[in-house]
Amino acid sequence: MSALAPLATAYLHRYPAEAAPLVERADAREGAAILAAEPPDRAREVLRRLTPAAAVDVLSGMEPVAAASLIAHLEPNRAAAVLAAMDKPRAEERLERLDEAAAKEIRELMAYPPDSAGHLMDPRVTTFRGDATARDVKRRLATIRARRVQDIFLVDEEDRLTGSVEIQDALLAPPDTRLETLVKAPPPSLTALAPREEVLHALERFRARSLPVVDFHGCVLGVLRQEAILDAAEAAATADMVSMVGAGKDERALSSPLFAVRKRLPWLEINLLTAFLAASVVGIFESTIARNTALAVLLPVVAGQSGNTGAQALAVTMRGLALREIRLRHWLRVAGKEVTAGLLNGIAVSLTTGIAVYLWSGSIGLALVILSSMIISMTAAGLAGAVIPMILTRLGQDPAQSSSIVLTTVTDVVGFFSFLGIATILSAML
Repeated sequence: MSALAPLATAYLHRYPAEAAPLVERADAREGAAILAAEPPDRAREVLRRLTPAAAVDVLSGMEPVAAASLIAHLEPNRAAAVLAAMDKPRAEERLERLDEAAAKEIRELMAYPPDSAGHLMDPRVTTFRGDATARDVKRRLATIRARRVQDIFLVDEEDRLTGSVEIQDALLAPPDTRLETLVKAPPPSLTALAPREEVLHALERFRARSLPVVDFHGCVLGVLRQEAILDAAEAAATADMVSMVGAGKDERALSSPLFAVRKRLPWLEINLLTAFLAASVVGIFESTIARNTALAVLLPVVAGQSGNTGAQALAVTMRGLALREIRLRHWLRVAGKEVTAGLLNGIAVSLTTGIAVYLWSGSIGLALVILSSMIISMTAAGLAGAVIPMILTRLGQDPAQSSSIVLTTVTDVVGFFSFLGIATILSAML
């Protein structure tokens, strides 16, 4: 051992806060030997004051039995944070030596909800005290060549985040430069339970290469790297794409047929019910269609245009909600915009359609029917596309899972009813 070992040991009993920096600056094996030689209740006071990276190095360097004994004396949340930053086989080896109840509690703390910041983060975060120097950074980096380090984070005695330093600034600074002098601004951070949408919003807002993840006390748990965030965004986009048409988010191209049936069939049954609802509207005007069969030919035109209009409004609104460009309080503004867009597009498209129908049928009445019904249905479709995902979000439902089916029902019913209803009113002109 070097001269640091006796000094750290002497301080260990009465001054654990002063001993912790000495253990951090010692070699990892040396620090492990220092704490392993002490009773767990004394070693704990030093270990809990180490940075997460230093604590991982120390516990990794200990024999599994000694490490497990020391972990058992830590607070569960602190133990979970340290073990999560370890290699999985090594962490599991130490967990297996704990009491079953303690191991279960720590495992539960190590598990984060899917698509949360804690689930997406890399727990192997590089942290230092503010009084550490550029020399300390270079020495630490020499031991972690297996992964790329983009930013280093500064923490206080309680592991609370205090700042961040760009890696090039630390490497180019004179060796004795204290890291706290290189901090440019307080770093943005996310809590471990932040949902995927908040993670993506933070990435877009701060344009950062990495973001630290903290617990509710501000203690650093890990780091979100840009690559992981972008992968999550891509996965979310593809999941929403399949769920909007009633397929399961977890279904893959090579999933078994029975799995696909189990995920899709409920939504197909729901879609069937909505189709019967739209068909019942057509049945109300059966006599009108019987008197003028041209209406049956033009009915899909109205339904198709209103469906496309609603799908456009739905896609824009869903994107706004996902990226947090809009909130539920913006519903009136969003609805007004989509209604106006639907109305103007409806006027433009209906004029073209009315002229085409008049040239095809020679009936002014039929042209007026499709012209007016298309304006109504496309305006209503724009409103539905904007409001439906917001209503589902307000009700606590996933708008990506059912918005499309609800929208199709609304556009079909409104389109059919407006077209056939106006045709019935103007039947004398057909």
